[in-house]
Amino acid sequence: MRYGEVAHFSHPQHRLRLEQLDTPFRCDGCKEAGIGARYRCPVPACRAGADHDLHRQCALPLSPPPPPLRHPFYPRCAFHFLARAPGAPGTRYCNACGRDVAGYVYHCRACGFDLHPCCATLPHVLDAGSASGRVGVRLYLHPKAEAACHRCGHRGRSWTYRSHCKSYSLHVACVMDLVVESWSGVGRGRKGAGGGGSVAGGGRGVYDGTMVAGSGGYRVPLIRGAAKSSHASREGGWSSYWGMRKGKVKRCCEIAGFAGQVVISAVLGDPTALIAGVIGSLIAR
Repeated sequence: MRYGEVAHFSHPQHRLRLEQLDTPFRCDGCKEAGIGARYRCPVPACRAGADHDLHRQCALPLSPPPPPLRHPFYPRCAFHFLARAPGAPGTRYCNACGRDVAGYVYHCRACGFDLHPCCATLPHVLDAGSASGRVGVRLYLHPKAEAACHRCGHRGRSWTYRSHCKSYSLHVACVMDLVVESWSGVGRGRKGAGGGGSVAGGGRGVYDGTMVAGSGGYRVPLIRGAAKSSHASREGGWSSYWGMRKGKVKRCCEIAGFAGQVVISAVLGDPTALIAGVIGSLIAR
């Protein structure tokens, strides 16, 4: 087997190849959105694999099963990788982001907790740089929010990325909501141009989004609402923490903007600086 290829039970016809694409996709394993690196069928004539993509975190075998996953937030739990959650559809939810579990999942049989594969492997530390080259902010993953989320203004709800100074905080659930609302059509319908993922309705002009370089005309939908902050009314009327304002507020906006881009890319399964930059270009301002 070549490096970067896997034989996977979800697509027994061909090995899946690891590819790096800057277009979004809907994972055929966990059924959640993704962007960046993914495993996909490289055979153009394969109808079964024409729209088959997996997060790297989802490209795991069932036989032999991978070892149980241990997570520091649940020290007593042993999470087992399953192709589907136990119980009836729609009855399980991810304990990290609060969204329904619709496909592959890490499940603790003793406690009943569930984690999406991408949520289970979220980095515990993220570094958000800045366009000016100055030091940005380091974000830490917490199981509970101790500071208000920049997006919704509340503390509870889900796991949270927060800076040590507590100036920047963003719920994983809020990030998921932004992506789901903006990319609801991704992965539904026939293949879009360039093989970067599925586009609802097909064709190239279906989204009022951004053209991605090297995508063969695939237009990526903008992530709307990511540039809005619950703190806007408290900061002298600036309408967006991605906005521009002189002095300290401008610096705060810049750091918060890069922090949001990095968190979004991590939740989508590819927490790299390259994909964070792509996410930045997709945020509607």
